[in-house]
Amino acid sequence: MTTPFPFTAVVGQDDLRLALLLNAVSPAVGGVLVRGEKGTAKSTAVRALSALLPEVAVVPGCRFSCDPAAPDPSCPDGPHEQASGAARPARMVELPVGASEDRLVGALDIERALAEGVKAFEPGLLADAHRGILYVDEVNLLHDHLVDLLLDAAAMGASYVEREGVSVRHAARFLLVGTMNPEEGELRPQLLDRFGLTVEVAASREPDQRVEVVRRRLAYDDDPAGFAARWAEEEAAVRRRIVVARELLPQVRLGDGALRQIAATCAAFEVDGMRADIVMARTATALAAWAGRTDVLAEDVRQAALLALPHRRRRNPFDAPGLDEDRLDETLEQFSGEDDGEDDPDPDGPGGGGGRPQPDSGPQGGGDASARPEAGEGGEPQASGAREQSPVRASEPFRAKVLSVPGIGEGAAGRRSRARTEHGRTTGARRPRGALTKLHLAATVQAAAPHQRARGRSGPGLVLRRDDLRQATREGREGNLVLFVVDASGSMAARQRMGAVKGAVLSLLLDAYQRRDKVGLVTFRGSGAQVALPPTSSVDAAAVRLEALPTGGRTPLAAGLLKAHEVLRVERLRDPARRALVVVVTDGRATGGPEPVALAGRAARLFAAEAVASVVVDCESGPVRLGLAGQLAGELGGTAVTLDELRADSIAGLVRDVQGTSRRAA
Repeated sequence: MTTPFPFTAVVGQDDLRLALLLNAVSPAVGGVLVRGEKGTAKSTAVRALSALLPEVAVVPGCRFSCDPAAPDPSCPDGPHEQASGAARPARMVELPVGASEDRLVGALDIERALAEGVKAFEPGLLADAHRGILYVDEVNLLHDHLVDLLLDAAAMGASYVEREGVSVRHAARFLLVGTMNPEEGELRPQLLDRFGLTVEVAASREPDQRVEVVRRRLAYDDDPAGFAARWAEEEAAVRRRIVVARELLPQVRLGDGALRQIAATCAAFEVDGMRADIVMARTATALAAWAGRTDVLAEDVRQAALLALPHRRRRNPFDAPGLDEDRLDETLEQFSGEDDGEDDPDPDGPGGGGGRPQPDSGPQGGGDASARPEAGEGGEPQASGAREQSPVRASEPFRAKVLSVPGIGEGAAGRRSRARTEHGRTTGARRPRGALTKLHLAATVQAAAPHQRARGRSGPGLVLRRDDLRQATREGREGNLVLFVVDASGSMAARQRMGAVKGAVLSLLLDAYQRRDKVGLVTFRGSGAQVALPPTSSVDAAAVRLEALPTGGRTPLAAGLLKAHEVLRVERLRDPARRALVVVVTDGRATGGPEPVALAGRAARLFAAEAVASVVVDCESGPVRLGLAGQLAGELGGTAVTLDELRADSIAGLVRDVQGTSRRAA
């Protein structure tokens, strides 16, 4: 067994260590989400936590870790007789991003259930994690169907498995810890809210601290056991402190003054629902217990807010996490109570003392947005031309219509286009390839029925063979690569159109975030085109690049299309199952170089020849329209839609599929 890196040997990351320790003291806090760049000891700290947790008493032989003092009456291995329990270390179970549903919740042995009538259940990771830690690395990349199962288990404290009329239920209460790199995409709000606390981590910029990180890591890699032995005393001290804090926790008093501060803070930051209030109350109580106090102080409430609210105040995916600490202090001061205590015992410890907050190293809101330059400030006309113009702010985003890729794909799970998936509605049956996961009962019976006499059937049971089993084929939704090709030339800046154009692209980016797509951004202006953002799952990154996009110069439409074609070619090699949707945002003009219109037409026909789904967002405005965007859409083999028609509440057009490509695919 690999020796874990000692928890107390982690350099810095005070907020991360404190959040993990508070959950060790009070699992009711609800887990931790750790956000940060790669290489910041996120996984190291989480894995080290399990070694600090006290042992748990379990019923001997129970695969579901039942507590001998209060065994689960519905345990599949039960009922359990009253007996002394056996102690074992608390488990940390890792959920791989690519895990199957059966691996997470467990699976019934379908062959034995049908052929022998035996309810044989193999527990999954949720059963293994009961009364321990469930750790999900890269939790933001977890498939939607697994997220839904996690949400159900976290809400009910139990896991339900239903397979062809056979039902199994078992307890599943665990400490949920997730780590993620925000550059790779954000979490669904439903799962985000399930994490009690969140922590932003970043690598230190202090040379001395970075040197110490490297020194300790090299020492650990050279001799893990020896390195852990050198930190054994510190580890034992923290383990004892967790036990003491757990014993003290029921005695901690959360006074009315502290409760009013908690409620006022949640109201001031306009968080949804009441979960934030409850999590803050539990966190403040755990902070007091960790500090060795029986009274919750204002500093505990402040630290609880810094840990429990940043991820709950985000109104959309493009809002930066974090809290306005000045506003937090004003709210706490306004609602300060007399029963919060007068003296600070100045507790010490590896997790930091009580409610004393650590310096906020996470990203902040980032300056006054109103200070960013607007196009046309100072009387500068927005005429087309060679001169580069300052970036224009995007107009307010709106709910966009659904744009989908025609046909049926087999890409990564998502919410945009039709696809053959492991989850969704049943559309047919086939012979299983490998292990059977989704039985099609009717097709299985039909396959076995003609052979019953030959197999010597004499009783009421059905004689089954492996060849009779049929796998259900299901249809769901997949995520696509949405590649934006944005015209940033001078003609797009005329009459201040670029703000509306950016608002439309931002709206489509929001839609891509909700539908679990990858996105990419190609821009063209002046003398050529560039990949402003290679295909990525981080919609936030695309929004940032879009906001900083300048305009001006000629319109090299052909260069933009060719650059997009090259991006798609490379991406097919990396992710061949993911289908693409190309969204060209332009007024259709092509200028610069010899025969720019003819070159653009030839480039567009490359997409048509490969049946790439495409849509042209027509940005032309004014009473006189040339219809160039519509011509471009025809050459792409796609369809054109105006900015107004992109709105979901618009009655001007119903853009649900790329009809031109759909007819071609048919």
